[in-house]
Amino acid sequence: MQEHGADVHASPEPLAPTDVRYIKLGIGGAWAKRSLADGYVSFGYHSIPHDACERKDWDEVRGLLSDRRSEGAITAGVNEVATFYAMPETCLWITIADGHLWWAFANTNVVWVGDGSDGGPSRFRPTIGSWRNTDINGRPLHIASLSSKLTKVANFRATICTVAEKAYLLRRINGIEEPVVAQAREARERMIAVAVDMIQGLHWADFETLTDLIFARSGWQRSTRVGETMADVDLVMEQPTTGERAFVQVKSKANQAVLDDYVDRFRGSGYDRFFFVCHSAQGALTLHDGAHLHLFEGERLADAAVKNGLFDWLMERSG
Repeated sequence: MQEHGADVHASPEPLAPTDVRYIKLGIGGAWAKRSLADGYVSFGYHSIPHDACERKDWDEVRGLLSDRRSEGAITAGVNEVATFYAMPETCLWITIADGHLWWAFANTNVVWVGDGSDGGPSRFRPTIGSWRNTDINGRPLHIASLSSKLTKVANFRATICTVAEKAYLLRRINGIEEPVVAQAREARERMIAVAVDMIQGLHWADFETLTDLIFARSGWQRSTRVGETMADVDLVMEQPTTGERAFVQVKSKANQAVLDDYVDRFRGSGYDRFFFVCHSAQGALTLHDGAHLHLFEGERLADAAVKNGLFDWLMERSG
C-alpha cells in the first residue's frame, strides 16, 4: 500500500556499492542462462571443498591448487575463491550475457551444490532480488551502447576480477548521463535548431537539392522526377537493397489539408513508401496511420540533414 504523502514519482535510489566484481558464469557463460533466470551467482572450482572455504583455510585451498603452472596462478586462484566467499552483500556483481550487461547483489550465504560432475556449478550465492539488465530507470543496458573500456572486462580469462571502470559503470546503471555526452547533446540540440532556421531560409532549388542529398546519402536513388512545376517537386526514389519504390513529395509550404491530399494520392499510386518533405509547415502536420508513411519537416528534417553530414552544406547555401 502506498504510504500517505509518499511520492509515487520519486526516482529510484541510486546504487552505491562498496565493491564491484565481474564474474564469468561458467566457461563461455555456460551457466549464465540458468543463473540469471533462477537468481544466483554461480561459481566453480570443483576441487575446492566448501568446508575449507567456510573456515577460511586458504592454506588448504592453496595446497589443492598446487598443480597450477606457476605461483602467480595459484595465488590468483586462491584470491578468486576467497573473493567469492568474502565479498559482502554490498558488493555489486556484474556479468555479460545475451548482449546485455547484468547486475545483482548477492546474499553472503554460499550454497554448495556438488562436485560439478553434472556440468553445473559447484556452489552459488543467491541474489538479493533478481539479476537486472537495465539501469535503475528501466532502460536496457545493451552491450552495443556501452563503452569498450567497460565491456572489455568480458575478455578476462579468469572467473572473477575487479572492475576498473567502476565510476562509469555506476553512472550507467544509475542512469546518469556522461558529462561529455551531456555537453555533446546540448551542442547537437543547438546545431539542430540552427539547421531548422537554415533550411527554412533555403531557395526552393537548394531545398530540392538538399532533399535529393538526404535520400542519396540514406541509400535511396532518384529514379525520375514526375512533377512538372517548381512549386510541387515530386520524385520517385528506389532503394536498391530492398527493391522498394518511394513517392517523395517536396513542398516549400503545406498545411494538414495538403498533406492529407497527397497521402490519398499515394494510396492509389502503387508505390511502397511515401515521403512528405516540407520546408515550412503551416500549422502542425500529422500522419494519422501507415507504417510506410513518413513526414520530414522541422526538427526531424534538420536532424536528417545533420545525420547525413549536410550541416556544412547548409552553411554554404546560407552564407
